[in-house]
Amino acid sequence: MSDPNQPPADGQGEQPPQQPYGQQPSGAAPGQPGAVPPQQPYGAPAGQPAGAVPPPQQYASAAAAPLDPAQDKQWASFAHLGGILWFLPSLIIWLVFKDRGQLTNQEAKEALNWQITWILAWVVSQILGVIIGTFTFGIGYLLFSLLIPWVLYIINLVFSILGFVRVNSGGTYRYPLNFRFIK
Repeated sequence: MSDPNQPPADGQGEQPPQQPYGQQPSGAAPGQPGAVPPQQPYGAPAGQPAGAVPPPQQYASAAAAPLDPAQDKQWASFAHLGGILWFLPSLIIWLVFKDRGQLTNQEAKEALNWQITWILAWVVSQILGVIIGTFTFGIGYLLFSLLIPWVLYIINLVFSILGFVRVNSGGTYRYPLNFRFIK
């Protein structure tokens, strides 16, 4: 039996000492067997020294490509159709694609202006409903806070679908009553 405190006589079971991460084992020069190559920092291009700072244009993102005519028409028509879901789809489409397609810029602004106009009309109907409802014991509230907002929503739904169909067929669409907040 062998003593557990004694190393094995044949050299098995011995492990080399651990080195800190990224450092070479002692006694091994670069290029020799057992040498660990130096680590490149994350994102640094190969071939540059570990501490070198790359030029700024190397990490600059490419500008978004312009939309082709079919995509331009598609996003412009979706800006109108998005009005069914409130103003956010029109706003997002305008912010993302305004510099990439002329038709999308024009139609998304038109749809967004309509949505802002529609929201203002809805808010005014709610305020009038509260004011008139207090003096007419509920009849005015019923009219201005329940009926008129539903009529406004139906009008928004119809105009948004009309805008979608018109732009999708290759034309442009102007809402009948639209304040131009965004020019």
